[in-house]
Amino acid sequence: MKLTDIHIRDPYVLAAGGIYYLYGTRGKNCWGEDDGLDCYYSCDLLEWTGPVEVFHKPEGFWADRNYWAPECHAYRGAYYIFVSLKSESRCRGTQILKADHPLGPFGLHSDGPVTPGDWECLDGTFYAAPDGRPYMIFCHEWVQVTDGAVCALPLTGDLRAAAGEPQVLFTASQAPWVLPHRSENHRMERAYVTDGPFLYRHSGGALFMIWSSFGANGYAVGVAKSASGEIAGPWVQLDRPLFSENGGHGMIFADNEGKLFLTLHSPNQTPLERPAFYPIRETSAGIELCG
Repeated sequence: MKLTDIHIRDPYVLAAGGIYYLYGTRGKNCWGEDDGLDCYYSCDLLEWTGPVEVFHKPEGFWADRNYWAPECHAYRGAYYIFVSLKSESRCRGTQILKADHPLGPFGLHSDGPVTPGDWECLDGTFYAAPDGRPYMIFCHEWVQVTDGAVCALPLTGDLRAAAGEPQVLFTASQAPWVLPHRSENHRMERAYVTDGPFLYRHSGGALFMIWSSFGANGYAVGVAKSASGEIAGPWVQLDRPLFSENGGHGMIFADNEGKLFLTLHSPNQTPLERPAFYPIRETSAGIELCG
């Protein structure tokens, strides 16, 4: 398979043991009922094998729809998927799954979502601070708070539960490039979206976060920089998006030769979205697309 054959949103690449593992939201099921998560794998980022179902909901599982944005992270000798889930009777939240291999099978690890139970939350990602403390960075969704927020939640060392209260790092309207978003499904005239946070530590030591919202040309990936170099910030929004042409929910990975790539889905219209890879490079000011 080529990338053009893979219909997913919210792509995430894990490089492990010389193999690239590609996870994402199933494109055909993204807005409705679902029951599992898939992975594709490759040796060269060009030819892909899959999908391999790495998680299937167990009998009686609470979530039956919107299996969104699975990310697979290696941590202390195991692999953990952070995935956002939803049911009609419960708020959307990010739950943590665990396996011994990137292809699973993954089993339930946290007891339900780790994000607050009465918050509509999505797109949890993992961050380990320099002192080793683990965090989940996630979005408090705009459909509940109007001005979507990116939050940090400390986790227990075993990644099974929250170890404190969430802290708001910034809101979508603080970024100068973000425009209000109106959804046909929600009667909000001036809502601001936060999606897909991902942390990147620059080789010079600075801490950056990429995240998605809507700008002048549609869905986009913006960049924020922590003024302190730590997760607490304060976070300063860069004036212009890293990627602005109707694609987003990105993350950054290095290939087997150390070259950096931004992956995101593009375009942002179902059923056209596909994973795309863009070479990027570090600069003295941060990161930028090559070419």
